[in-house]
Amino acid sequence: MRAAVFRGVGKKLSIEDVPMPVPGDGELILKVAYCGICGSDLHVTQPGVMLLPEGSILGHEFAGEVVEARGSKWKPGQRVAAIPLWECDLCAPHGCQKGLGALCQQNRFIGVADGVPGAYAQYVKLRDSHVLPLPDAVSLRDAAVLEPLAVGQHGIAKAGDLTGANVLVLGAGPIGLTTAICARLAGARRVVISELTESRRALAASIGVDGVVDPAAGPVGKAFTAITGAKPDVIFECVGVPGLIQQAIGLSQPFGRIVVIGVCMVQDNFLPVAAVSKELNVQFVMGYTRADFDYVLDRVDAGRIDVEKLITTTVGFEELPDVFEELRTGSGHTKVLIKPN
Repeated sequence: MRAAVFRGVGKKLSIEDVPMPVPGDGELILKVAYCGICGSDLHVTQPGVMLLPEGSILGHEFAGEVVEARGSKWKPGQRVAAIPLWECDLCAPHGCQKGLGALCQQNRFIGVADGVPGAYAQYVKLRDSHVLPLPDAVSLRDAAVLEPLAVGQHGIAKAGDLTGANVLVLGAGPIGLTTAICARLAGARRVVISELTESRRALAASIGVDGVVDPAAGPVGKAFTAITGAKPDVIFECVGVPGLIQQAIGLSQPFGRIVVIGVCMVQDNFLPVAAVSKELNVQFVMGYTRADFDYVLDRVDAGRIDVEKLITTTVGFEELPDVFEELRTGSGHTKVLIKPN
């Protein structure tokens, strides 16, 4: 089969012929219809704590069709989406015995960890306990975006009750946009997004938020108050660069809530007394649960989430190496899908 293979820092992805994956008991092979490119894919191909070894195959946001299954209830031809977790062998049959899921130190994310090749390939192997059957109304293209939607929903679930809340989302990348969408579904009164990039601000405006602000144009807090008439009750940090947590602290009102979804890969600093003086609740989150996937799949099926607005382009293997490198430089793309087959 063909796959995009990581061949080292500073090198473009290499399109190669690689061996087909072979399923073990309780595992299946999926013919990949679509796979999303995630910011984590960029992180694991750059120097740092998450750097993957040469020869790795990326891709953890995917959907496709079952072609082979061993000891599984799934049948060839079924359309499914994947929860890209790979637990240790002890927990494999039924999921994490401690209930930690994505947080378990023994868990590996497909396409993000060593030894579990991902879906930048024509076929991918996964555990049959992490498969979601797709309703007829949900396309395979839309299903490839369930994973980032689940990330956003997980952050919303950890934020507590949002009914009537004024919400500020920092960042209009895929996770910022999915967080804003899920905040609206959770009953937020006003949702405002702050984003530096013009193209992403335009996309944010199209998803039905109450306002989009340019942080380079003036104070974000002043712009937020002009739109909502109040300070934010809850702030979601969805960028993951140094300084954003401190900014969120400064923008918060007393007893406010900050949810950190963005993954900062370098040292960051903030002034604790600024948060202490407001008695802020700062919640860090990572990954998702099956319940988060079920929630967003139901809303996509019901037409309450328009996935197409989040997708900016679809590419094949020929274009992938160049587009992947463009994403490192902050291109105008938001969610790019790969179509391996």
